[in-house]
Amino acid sequence: MKKLLVSIVEDDRFFRESMRRFMRSLGYTVEAFPSAADFLASPHLAETTCLIADIHMPVMTGLELYRHLVDEGRAIPTILVTAYPNDADRARALNNGVVCYLRKPVDEHDLKRCLGAAFTSAGTTRGVS
Repeated sequence: MKKLLVSIVEDDRFFRESMRRFMRSLGYTVEAFPSAADFLASPHLAETTCLIADIHMPVMTGLELYRHLVDEGRAIPTILVTAYPNDADRARALNNGVVCYLRKPVDEHDLKRCLGAAFTSAGTTRGVS
């Protein structure tokens, strides 16, 4: 079975690395990027099964990154995370097709549930524990 690739786009180094470690502990292949531009320039873009992106990043936000991918025909199941949640951003993100909108610090059970939903929407058969 092909390993599922989770890409993390997060400008906060500490959060990016802790998410990378957590995803690896769940058995996923992980790539992490400090910016949307780095992710978009990556050779891993096409193999990404699930994208976890911070909403509040300089230059391109997580929601803008998601919209850009959709506009380019690359609708990767996306989980957005933020330390500054608000109902308007949450509603806009979910209405645009984002799988989950999570508040930092991210609850591990919520994240596992969201990963399951993301992989289901990606057409993969692997569940999460």
